[in-house]
Amino acid sequence: METVYEAAGGSEGMLRLARAWHERVMADEVVSHAFHGEVEPDHIERLAAYWAEALGGPEGYTGVYGDEAYVERRHSGNGEHDEMNRRAIERFDEAMTDTGLTDPKLRQVLHDYFAWATFTTMYRHNTADIADDLTIPRWSWDGLQT
Repeated sequence: METVYEAAGGSEGMLRLARAWHERVMADEVVSHAFHGEVEPDHIERLAAYWAEALGGPEGYTGVYGDEAYVERRHSGNGEHDEMNRRAIERFDEAMTDTGLTDPKLRQVLHDYFAWATFTTMYRHNTADIADDLTIPRWSWDGLQT
C-alpha cells in the first residue's frame, strides 16, 4: 500500500502543496500575522520536507534542518490563536484544491493530519513543555502512528 506521501505526489507533490498553502497563508490577513514579516527564504522547501517526512516519505527534514523539538519551539509560546489556526486549516484545504488533490480519502487524511498538527503540536503555549528528544510525528492512512 502506498504511503500518504506517495499518494499526494511524493516530493514534488509536497512542494506544490507547500507552495500553494504558503501563497494562500501570506494572502490571509489573519494567518500571515504568524510570519511577522520574517519568512525564511527556504520556508516552502522546509515545509515540504517536513510534511514529506511526517506523511511517510524520506527523512529529509531531520536530515537537513532539525528535529521536532526545534520545529515546535519555533512555532510555540505565542498564546492562544484558535481563529488563526482555523483559518490556516481552511487555507490548507484550499491549497489541496489548488494543487489538484481531489481524491476524497486522501483529502480527508491530509486535512486530519494538518488539523491535528496545527492544534496539537505546532502551537503549544509554553516552550518549556517541549522535550528535547522529540521526533517528527508520523501520520498514515489510519492517522497518528504510535
